[in-house]
Amino acid sequence: MIAHLKGREKALETFGWTGRKAEWIALACLHSGVFTRAQLAAWLRTHNRTARRFVLIITAQKLAVEELLHGRRICRIFSRPVYRALGAEHIRHRKTASEEVLLRRLLSLDYVIEHPGLPWLPTEPEKVGAFEALGIERAVLPVRVYGRAARETRRYFPVKLPVALDERRALFVYADPGHDTATALRSWGAAHRALWRALLGLGLAVEVAAVVRTARELARARKVLGHWVEAAAEANAADPARREIARIEQAILGMDDAEVERLGGFQSCLMRIAELKKQVRSACPGTAITGFTAWRSRRLRGGVS
Repeated sequence: MIAHLKGREKALETFGWTGRKAEWIALACLHSGVFTRAQLAAWLRTHNRTARRFVLIITAQKLAVEELLHGRRICRIFSRPVYRALGAEHIRHRKTASEEVLLRRLLSLDYVIEHPGLPWLPTEPEKVGAFEALGIERAVLPVRVYGRAARETRRYFPVKLPVALDERRALFVYADPGHDTATALRSWGAAHRALWRALLGLGLAVEVAAVVRTARELARARKVLGHWVEAAAEANAADPARREIARIEQAILGMDDAEVERLGGFQSCLMRIAELKKQVRSACPGTAITGFTAWRSRRLRGGVS
């Protein structure tokens, strides 16, 4: 049993799917909407012929369709009743998308099926609910706003990449579909910056798993994510300065004349606070995480460059 599916795969019995096939359909629908025959064969622990037969069955049932992506056959599950059975009727995974988005979805699914036991939050409501349960406000979650005024719609975690969360860490997956630069990765990190700071403030580890296809993308992800880890270390180094600021301010606001005098007097306290705040600002990170993994997909591997 895959815990994060919460038994949703059992709702697929009406379509004739049970066991690992039902788990597979649930995983594919909730995390990507698309998959390759190689991914399916790996999950079923069988050869490609069996995977091909299964794909032919679900396409004949008009539940899915096969399409070509960079010369590779991919299967997209589009049936609304299937998604409705999983409690995800309005998820956009069932709809067609650009090549970039489809490849990103395939890469993120590839990481999930390699780590099915992680506590994934597969849908937007589950992600939002889990962070709100920690006391984190929606204002710090990554969001995209559609429409205007009364017709405004907010979509949280709009890139729809996997997130896993437990009592000690939060793991965020970033899938690189083949960008030429690190701009998209940095923008994605900036969108999560406030959330990551809030999680770090709660004492949770924040980790990123970058999923890539080529050696060049692997090296680039390692470089960027390494800088984010260094930023977190710099922030931690500033903690003693923050604590000293708090002690001095408490002495002043509490009118503790003896403590203020011990610190050199009121003017000296103000000068020390200004000096310490300068240290904190210089160490304040942009995007900061505590760890990362750069993972190259075997099944979707691109060139060596």
